[in-house]
Amino acid sequence: MLVHNWREVLKRAWSVRLMLLALLFIVAEPVYLFFAATWVAKSFYVQLAMSVITGLITAAAIVARIVFQQKVSGDLNGKPPSEG
Repeated sequence: MLVHNWREVLKRAWSVRLMLLALLFIVAEPVYLFFAATWVAKSFYVQLAMSVITGLITAAAIVARIVFQQKVSGDLNGKPPSEG
């Protein structure tokens, strides 16, 4: 079941933004490695760096998901955020 303000969450939540950035790195890694294999020798360090960056971004998204965000979460007493 979706939260009552799912459109607002998609627009403003940092966890969503960070997960989209992580998705970009997840998609870019095999594309980069394909072209790197055809043009230059594969670099273990580039592959490692992309994996580490993806992991760090995903960890940041988990933290962002539990951190209070006024524009998305509303008041602390459980009121929904103001629509705006």
